[in-house]
Amino acid sequence: MKEALAKYILKKVKMSDEDLQLILSYFKSRTVKKKEILLHEGGLSNRMYFVVKGCLRIYFIKDVGTEVTRRIIFENDASSSMVSFITENPSNEYIEAVMDSELLYMDRKDFYQLVETLPAWEKFYRHQLEYAYVINTNRLMSFITNDATERYLLLLKENPEIIKRLPNRLVANYLNITQEGLSRLKSKL
Repeated sequence: MKEALAKYILKKVKMSDEDLQLILSYFKSRTVKKKEILLHEGGLSNRMYFVVKGCLRIYFIKDVGTEVTRRIIFENDASSSMVSFITENPSNEYIEAVMDSELLYMDRKDFYQLVETLPAWEKFYRHQLEYAYVINTNRLMSFITNDATERYLLLLKENPEIIKRLPNRLVANYLNITQEGLSRLKSKL
């Protein structure tokens, strides 16, 4: 399971085999079932997850009770509820398994200990933060400047896996449109 994680890390930053093995030793495995909640609103985000197989989603609930999907994580990607992970404040988000999933995770304490002691891990972390910033900024700009059709076409171009592998309910939620709107959109294209 850790081979995919090793490739993921080395794709982002170069490091010695010794450092890589040390980092990998901190990761533990976990299997979760579809719809299992890994983090509840109000909980502390104290784990960084890497998806070996399956899919996670990070979402929050608006005041009116509507779910809003902020992030989808498929195989060979990593994430957490980053605001809570960084600040150690209670999370406003949930992390849910969208399908049965095999995960690797590192506890926050170990994560930051490695940031403090291994320059390569600090560089990896900086890369992850920069990547998250770019993704979130582009997503926000898309919601502000693009209509639903443009957002759908952009998603189809940049991350077609979401459309191919997830139910329409989640795709629509991720695009911030209704399921009916998504169906109409698909029928036109």
